[in-house]
Amino acid sequence: MLISCVLEGGLHGHGMDELARDTLGIETIKFKDVVGAGKSQITFDRVALDKALYYAAEDADITLRLHKVFKPRLAQEHMVTVYETLERPLVPILEAMEREGIKVDAQELKRLSDDFGKRMVNLEEDAHKLAGREFNVGSPKQLGEILFDEMGIEGGKKGKTGAYSTGADVLEGLAAEGHDLPKTILEFRQLSKLKSTYTDALTAAINPQTGRVHTSYSQAATSTGRLASTDPNLQNIPVRTVEGRKIRKAFVPEKGHVLVSADYSQIELRILAHVAGIDALKRAFHDGQDIHALTASQVFGEPIEGMDPMTRRKAKAINFGIIYGISAFGLARQLGIPNGEAKAYIDAYFDKYPGIKAYMECTKIQAREKGFVTTLFGRKCHTKGINDRNPNMRGFAERAAINAPIQGGAADIIKRAMIQLPGALTDAGLRARMLLQVHDELIFEAPTAEAEDTISVVRATMEGAAHLDVPLVVDAGTGMSWDEAH
Repeated sequence: MLISCVLEGGLHGHGMDELARDTLGIETIKFKDVVGAGKSQITFDRVALDKALYYAAEDADITLRLHKVFKPRLAQEHMVTVYETLERPLVPILEAMEREGIKVDAQELKRLSDDFGKRMVNLEEDAHKLAGREFNVGSPKQLGEILFDEMGIEGGKKGKTGAYSTGADVLEGLAAEGHDLPKTILEFRQLSKLKSTYTDALTAAINPQTGRVHTSYSQAATSTGRLASTDPNLQNIPVRTVEGRKIRKAFVPEKGHVLVSADYSQIELRILAHVAGIDALKRAFHDGQDIHALTASQVFGEPIEGMDPMTRRKAKAINFGIIYGISAFGLARQLGIPNGEAKAYIDAYFDKYPGIKAYMECTKIQAREKGFVTTLFGRKCHTKGINDRNPNMRGFAERAAINAPIQGGAADIIKRAMIQLPGALTDAGLRARMLLQVHDELIFEAPTAEAEDTISVVRATMEGAAHLDVPLVVDAGTGMSWDEAH
């Protein structure tokens, strides 16, 4: 699976069934064909022996056949280093992290769940009052009819089904215009998602033997090399909202321990400065300057001293937006400004940093010619649709191509650090254990007395995981919860 991902990341899935079909032309026995599905599903120990034999034997046979096809290609396509230094050594590291798990305070989760539930009931009542009648708050169809037919709000658009669109972007736009019902529904949906996806699901995911939650990491799920987390997914707990941070408070250490959080500071912007060769940004990172204030000063001509926070916020949106190939329309929506103004900001940005524009164009050309882009460490990120006739598909692939070397480079750097960290901690005589990886952040559990020493070793290892034209900087903290440590 990992060899396939290294060779063809972004082109297709890397599960055995898919690879067997596409590479060997074999339709394999599916797991659900053996154990059933839904309520009638049984555990594997209850499968009839003849059925289990064929399924298990085929697994072993197909795995070896696929290995014989893929393994020689690593050397032929110069991908041995990515596989041998990044992906293969990470397997036992992730296995240890999954086994370790992280402690979750079930009482705190229950308290949060009850709180979210009560507030949802209140919001539902508020929504009914604002609508002038009762309706199913969870029904987009009923909501659309109330907003655009009964309340007569302008701007309703119907989809193929004939129902009005009431997605988050539509409701946010209406809320910004001062309409109360869309605002109430957005709050209801946020709490509903937090309750079902996190507080309720995390409680159910606590292992009764360990009292901890054990996520599963996938190395072959993304086109950029980033890890994915499932059952439960701990990588998309919202951190920018007060409610999301409350959930992080439920992640706690064992008695006599603290949680340690170590987070790469602005790693993607640092990689951009390095790969695009932007001298002004490189100097700013070396001098420890506020990169968003510097960009604001360069683009908007305002002095850094006494700068309006809104001006810095605009620059921050552009800085991070550029990494993701943001359009004038996207930036306008994010900042709540007209399209023309957003386009003028982006043009001014490229005037000040022509190297970034050149890097973006060069990356798109490489993607068109080769079908993939590469990270600093040689990982290939394939860009399906880069030559598509459909401009929307092509635009999406171009944005992915611009972002992949940066996001993929950040993923490679944190993987290099993760591979080195257990050994570095052991060599220093420390008992800290690495528990979680969430994008650019690593979470450890350390004996309280060893917290500061743990931070020193972790910081040195992470900051030394790659040598760029700009320094890598790690922000670290400790606390009695994930929220407190971050």
